Amino acid sequence: MYRGFVVLILAVLLAACSVNPVSGKRDFVLMSESEELALGRQHSRQVMTRYRAYDNASLQRYIQSVGDRLAAVSHRNTLPYRFTLLDSTEINAFALPGGYIYITRGLLAYLNSEAELAAVLGHELGHVTARHSVRQHSLSTATQVIGGLMTAASGVRELGKVSQLLSQGIIKGYGREHELEADGLGVEYLVRAGYPASAMRKVITILKNQELFDKQLAAEQGRKPRAYHGVFSSHPDNDRRLQEVLSRTVEVPRKSVGRRQDEVFLKRLAGLTYADSEQDGVIRGRTFYHAGLDFKLNFPKGWLIKNTADSVVAITPSNDAFLQLSMESRPKGLSSRRFLAAKLGQVAVLSEKSLAVAGRVGHSMLIKGKTPYGAGKVRVAVIFDDQRAFLFHAAVKEAAGFSRLDRRFLASIESFAKLTRADKRLSKPLKIQLTRLGSEVSSLRSAIKRSHIPHHAEERIKLLNNIFSKGKLKSGDLIKIVR
Repeated sequence: MYRGFVVLILAVLLAACSVNPVSGKRDFVLMSESEELALGRQHSRQVMTRYRAYDNASLQRYIQSVGDRLAAVSHRNTLPYRFTLLDSTEINAFALPGGYIYITRGLLAYLNSEAELAAVLGHELGHVTARHSVRQHSLSTATQVIGGLMTAASGVRELGKVSQLLSQGIIKGYGREHELEADGLGVEYLVRAGYPASAMRKVITILKNQELFDKQLAAEQGRKPRAYHGVFSSHPDNDRRLQEVLSRTVEVPRKSVGRRQDEVFLKRLAGLTYADSEQDGVIRGRTFYHAGLDFKLNFPKGWLIKNTADSVVAITPSNDAFLQLSMESRPKGLSSRRFLAAKLGQVAVLSEKSLAVAGRVGHSMLIKGKTPYGAGKVRVAVIFDDQRAFLFHAAVKEAAGFSRLDRRFLASIESFAKLTRADKRLSKPLKIQLTRLGSEVSSLRSAIKRSHIPHHAEERIKLLNNIFSKGKLKSGDLIKIVR
C-alpha cells in the first residue's frame, strides 16, 4: 500500500511539470498563468494594507516606464507588469507572482542613475520571469499534501513533520539560488534594454555598503544587524556568492554602450522624502512631531528614537531602558483610569496619578509587570484626545536605576503637547536636495554640515552618494544632501 502511494505521488509530480520560460527546462508548478495572476492580485492587496504608494504621480510614472522598458525585453513580456514606488523607509525591493514589482523610496534614495534603478527592477523582474514565487508556492503546497499522504500511508504521525522540515530546507536552498539567478537575469535584461551591465555591480556595492553601515549601527545599539533580503541574506558563503555575482556581471557581453543620464535621474529624486514621512510623524533631535495628529513629544536627550509602523520607541544608548508610545482608538464611556485598568488586567499597582497634559486628560500608573528585561516595575500612562488614546510603556533593565529613569519617563510623558505654528514647520519631513560641489558648496564636509541629518550624517551622505567604502567626489559633481 505504501509503495502505491509513492507511485501516485511521483505521477502527480511529473504531471505538474511545465517548461520554464527562462531556462527551457521543466519545472514543478501547480498553477496556470491565470492562477498566478490571481495570486499576485491577492498578495498585492495584502502588500498595500501594510504599505502605501508614494504620493508622487510623476515619480510613479517614471518607475513604471523604466520597468516597462525592461519588461519588454524579458522572457515574459506579455504579462501586465505593475511597478510601484512604496512610501517606506525600508531599503527593499520585491516581486509578487504575475508581475507586481515594488521598490521602496528608502532604497530609491541611495541610487544614483537610471541604470541602477533598472538593475534593481531587473533583478525583481527576474524573479517573475523565472517564476520563483510560483515554484516556491507549488513546492510548499506539494510538500504539505505529500506529507499528509505519507503520514496516512505509513501510519506515523511524525513523518509529516519530517517532510515539512525537509521541505523548509529545500525552499531555503531554492531561495538562495533564486537570488543568484535573478541577478543574472537582471544583468541580461539591463543589456537588452540598453543599460550598462556594470549598474548591477554598483547596486550590489550600494547594498553591501548598507549592510556594513548597519553592522556599525548594530554594534552601537546592541542589536543584531539586518541585511537586504536578496544577495545579502545571512549565509556562511555570503562573500563567495557576492564574488560570483560580480564575476557574472563581467562575463555578460555588452552589445550596447548603455544610456546613463545620471544628472537627469538625480533631478527626479530632488524633493524625495528622506527618513520618516509626514503621515508617520518625523523626528527632529529628541522631539517627535506628528502634524496629522497635532502633537509633539520630547524623549530623553541622547536616546535613540525609532519610528515604526505602530509605535515610536526611545532606547538608551546602552539598550537598558526604553520608553514606547503607541496609539489606538479611544473607547467610549471609559475614563482614562478605567481604560488603563482594563488594558492591564490583574496587576499590582504601586502608585498612580491623574494627568492633565496640554488640555488633555490622562492617567499614569506604576505597576509590577513583564518587560523585555524580565519581571519588574513598569511605568504606564494614557493620554486621551477626542478620538484617540495615546499609550506609554517604559521599563529599565536594572531595578536599582528605575527611580532615576522614572523621572525622565514622566518628564517625557508630560511633555506631550499640541503643535505651535513653529512646530508645524518642524513637522515637515526631511527631503533630498541637490547641490553642486565646488560652486554651491566648497567641499563634501560643508555639504554634510548643510544636511539636517541628526545622527551619522557623514556616513549617510556618503551612502547617498555611493562613496561610503571608496571613491570620491570631484568639483562640479551634482550631489545629494538632506534638508
